[in-house]
Amino acid sequence: MSTDIINKEQKTEVEDFLPLNGTDYVEMYVGNARQAAHFYQTAMGFQPLAYAGLATGRKNIDSYVLVQDKIRLVLTSPVFKDTEIGKELDRHGDGVKTVALWVDDATKSYEETMKRGALSYLEPTKTQDKDGVVIQSGIRTYGDTVHVFVERKNYNGVFLPGYQKWETRYNPAPVGLKYVDHMVGNVGWNEMNTWVDFYANVMGFNQLVSFDDKDISTDYTALMSKVMSNGNGRVKFPINEPAEGKKKSQVEEYLDFYDGPGIQHIAVATDNIVETVKELETRGIEFLRVPTTYYDTLLDRVGPIEEDLEPLRKLGILVDRDDEGYLLQIFTKPIGSRATVFFEIIQRKGAKSFGKGNFKALFEAIEREQALRGTL
Repeated sequence: MSTDIINKEQKTEVEDFLPLNGTDYVEMYVGNARQAAHFYQTAMGFQPLAYAGLATGRKNIDSYVLVQDKIRLVLTSPVFKDTEIGKELDRHGDGVKTVALWVDDATKSYEETMKRGALSYLEPTKTQDKDGVVIQSGIRTYGDTVHVFVERKNYNGVFLPGYQKWETRYNPAPVGLKYVDHMVGNVGWNEMNTWVDFYANVMGFNQLVSFDDKDISTDYTALMSKVMSNGNGRVKFPINEPAEGKKKSQVEEYLDFYDGPGIQHIAVATDNIVETVKELETRGIEFLRVPTTYYDTLLDRVGPIEEDLEPLRKLGILVDRDDEGYLLQIFTKPIGSRATVFFEIIQRKGAKSFGKGNFKALFEAIEREQALRGTL
């Protein structure tokens, strides 16, 4: 092994003070966890995994945990009035509260981020049951969003201590969703670089790419974005802020409805986007649609692709290419009553990027929805 390789490995080990194994779970605060769980089972193919609530001795909140391949989704609701969760729901509506990160050492993760300027959300806490021990800790990020570090190497239970296995006769089939590809956060005016610095300095992330208002704009609206990634690339957080435009941008609309910064969308990967989107549409999921003229020059722009063009046109799936390959993507409409959280379905064919070539068509589609809502 050469000296250069050794030095590079030593440098990487020193710099990666917060090694992450991936996304452990995503927790959403919702108005009715039981009904929301039914939606995610029925419409998006998630499978029942675990439950904690009144029936398990938990007195204030109900949580349902669903799983699809490597994606774990936790849906949590209060069961009494005047709770902190209830106050956040009143302010934000349904939305992502916790992005939990799987680590080998939750205590060290907490200590390393705290000494670099993080604000504490949860001091290292050990919980256990007959299946072992879990240690969790947490820090605050933009708005009311938090990161929880989960150490589960000594645990063999269904999810976490305090949860019991949730079994039901109602089990619609999965739709092919595999893992969380990335999660996009919307922050306020001139706050993007503040949070870019947070992820760089407090969590040791690197900036993958940035987009300014020349890259992400239409005739009416604009925004800016920078993508932050951890060392192994398993956790990626694009961060958006508004930019000046003739009308209200999608980020401004989100900030109004959510009443502050938060997670805008969850991008989930699939190995066959055509079949996944077909199934999601069959189950009632609605997607943003671009004009069919988008496809007239698609192959001229992105080059040859393995997929037939007609199914992509029919379903409204977008395609973009970078130096590493190409990707296919499509975006749902907001999943709740407020124009806030939505999902992206993405299939990567080598591409490491985020669909820059689709921004204009996508944002024009969003603007059409904003106009219908009267918020453009």
